[in-house]
Amino acid sequence: MVRQELSQLVRLALPIILAQLSQMGMGVADTVMAGRLSAADLAGVALGGNLFWPAMLFITGVIMSITPSVSQLHGRGQGEQAGEVVRQALWMALVGGGALIVLLRNAEPILRGIEVDPLAIPIAGAYLKALSWGVLPMLGFFAMRYLCDSMSWTLPAMVVALSGLALKVPLNALFIYGGLGMPGLGGAGCGYASAIVMTSQMLAMAGIVAFSRMRSAGLFARFSWPDFREIGCLFRLGAPIGASHFLEISMFSAVTLLIGRLGVDAVAAHQIAGNVAGLTFMVPLALGMAASVRVGFNVGREDWSSARRSGNVALGVSIAFGMAAAVAIYLCRDLVPGFYTKDPAVFALGANLMLFVVAIQIVDGAQGTAMGALRGYKDTRMPMLFAGLAYWGVGLPLAALLGFGLIGVPALGVYGFWTGTIMSLAVAAVALITRFQWLSQRPHRIRQLAGR
Repeated sequence: MVRQELSQLVRLALPIILAQLSQMGMGVADTVMAGRLSAADLAGVALGGNLFWPAMLFITGVIMSITPSVSQLHGRGQGEQAGEVVRQALWMALVGGGALIVLLRNAEPILRGIEVDPLAIPIAGAYLKALSWGVLPMLGFFAMRYLCDSMSWTLPAMVVALSGLALKVPLNALFIYGGLGMPGLGGAGCGYASAIVMTSQMLAMAGIVAFSRMRSAGLFARFSWPDFREIGCLFRLGAPIGASHFLEISMFSAVTLLIGRLGVDAVAAHQIAGNVAGLTFMVPLALGMAASVRVGFNVGREDWSSARRSGNVALGVSIAFGMAAAVAIYLCRDLVPGFYTKDPAVFALGANLMLFVVAIQIVDGAQGTAMGALRGYKDTRMPMLFAGLAYWGVGLPLAALLGFGLIGVPALGVYGFWTGTIMSLAVAAVALITRFQWLSQRPHRIRQLAGR
């Protein structure tokens, strides 16, 4: 039974892994290509991204309520109801995306208030204004992607994401460095390239949903005005998911913004290490998304033992991958920064931070996969509370304490910030795994969460 579950998990997870790596690859392309222009451009893109992604991941987390809702419908043999779920989620995306666009177009005063390096502020502001054109298309893409994933068809997201990455690199080169009669826009060019890619991905996914086997879900069968009862149900389920994402990524963003006070070299080196950690995290994150689908499907069938097995197999694979990734990064720690920068100071600091990336692998992967498995049970509120405690109750205060050397503690700089981050992820991993093991053995509570 474990072997069969592993086979099904891998079949679902592999396309998600490639899709997530492609999405992450776009960020890597921004980091590498902006970094080769100047440390200020790299810092501007990094700081801009650390304002954009917390808000965006909150909104995508809210619409991720599609995943457990549709996967449980699929398990009950009611997949034709999925289209209405997605239509109502898109109304939430429209409201949230509109608010985010306003924020992105007025971001420079926020950056000045945080007192980051002034060289990076105009670059970050221009980058965010360009990126704002892609917000609504990106949310539309994710809503349709979650529909396909929840119906156990993860291949479309992989194909669209890989195509987007292939488009992103030449567009970056054109907008960052200039060409074909266009002036180079520096770091802001990353934002324009991303907006174009986001729009193309949304259109591609819409075509797949409209003209493939996903037509049975009925997304485009009719138009639906907002149903505030359904939107309320989705929001109550999705808001804790979005809040959990926001609490985690905003802690990382807050750390980056605080490191901004240490200068562009520290920000650039931190961004390199964060990119590497983010790349490896795509695998356990994808395993968590696959586990959410598998757990939700089995909950829909009321097969409690299979749901528990799905989560445990995903956790085992995630921890094994984390161990392998830690070894690989340790062996390559003096090579990786050279792919991102030619600046000697940034290279040296980045190489030292690779040791912290090694230390983060197992705990980061375990908490990400456990969060996804719990989502399959529609268990989102307790994980949100755990996230708040771990990231903002432990992680950020400890990071600031060690980084700046508060209340008599020696200042460790960027190394102190990474130490606090690792501790927060360890707390989250222990809490979430414990929650999964407890919940997965209580059918009555699972039925309550499923609304039955």
